[in-house]
Amino acid sequence: MRPKIEKYYPLIPVYVAYLVMFLIGRTMPSMWQMVALLAFYCAIGQAFNIFLGMTGYVDFGYVAFMALGTYGMALGITAFYQTGLGIGIIFIGLLLGVVMATLLSLAVGSVALRLRGAYFAIATIGVNEGFRYFVEGAKIWGGSEGMIFSRELKEAFGAEMASQLSTLWADVAVFIIAVVAAFVTIYYMRGKIGYALTALREDEDAAKVMGINVTKYKIIAFITSAAFAGLIGAMAWALKLTYVFPPDVFKIHYTIECIIVVLLGGAGTLLGPVVGGLIYAFSKYWLAVVAPGFQLLIFAPIIIAIIMAFPEGIMGLVKRRAKGTGWEKYII
Repeated sequence: MRPKIEKYYPLIPVYVAYLVMFLIGRTMPSMWQMVALLAFYCAIGQAFNIFLGMTGYVDFGYVAFMALGTYGMALGITAFYQTGLGIGIIFIGLLLGVVMATLLSLAVGSVALRLRGAYFAIATIGVNEGFRYFVEGAKIWGGSEGMIFSRELKEAFGAEMASQLSTLWADVAVFIIAVVAAFVTIYYMRGKIGYALTALREDEDAAKVMGINVTKYKIIAFITSAAFAGLIGAMAWALKLTYVFPPDVFKIHYTIECIIVVLLGGAGTLLGPVVGGLIYAFSKYWLAVVAPGFQLLIFAPIIIAIIMAFPEGIMGLVKRRAKGTGWEKYII
């Protein structure tokens, strides 16, 4: 029984980090928006790491899954706000977001995951841009004008509750999503799926020779990561902002940020996305205040220097240093 519990010990520092962030935000109201930003980047890093960290594949179209999560929430609210379902319409929006992101990932994964390296990356960029222009050109879901649903949200819940949903509960939900994503990550890592993904990440051809169905396990990681992206898009974008605008939600720089967060903290580690998310979000926030307009110019060389200094990420270095010590069982 104890070995089964011990394999989840690495969750302790992750959950402690989230708890400390949450308590800081709740006890210091002026810090809540910054804490919410930190939680957002930790969550998307945790979700993206399920695929990039475990397979070594880089999905440049990842933002498309978050975008579909956003549309799912928008469609759920606009379609059911007059039904009297109350908070149920939020759960319908979440379900739609997850289903839409999952269906897209299944369609893309079944084809693109047969490719490798740069070919896979190029294919995923094409999916993201192609889907955006399809939405705009076919004029579905509001087309290029997007969807604004603040009025529907207020009619369904009243002005005060609608404001609470957007300013507090959407951020709380992001914390919950990050917590669940961390659990799913370690569940995969310490199980059959994780071992199969580790084998294909190290040498895909050798994994095939060993009888591992690499396409199957890549699709599992791909769909899981996409489902969490749909959840994050639904809560952190749609419910928080109460509008969807295609050029914003399909912007590829969000995918680049996911990659930076994971590489900074350490791809394939559990605590890495949290560390990377905190460093990236705090630096971005601080530089925007200190040097507005120049933050990207300043931040780019800093990121490059950190990644060059820690090629395996910060937690990759910590993991090596902790080997053979009492801290080893808490770091993976």
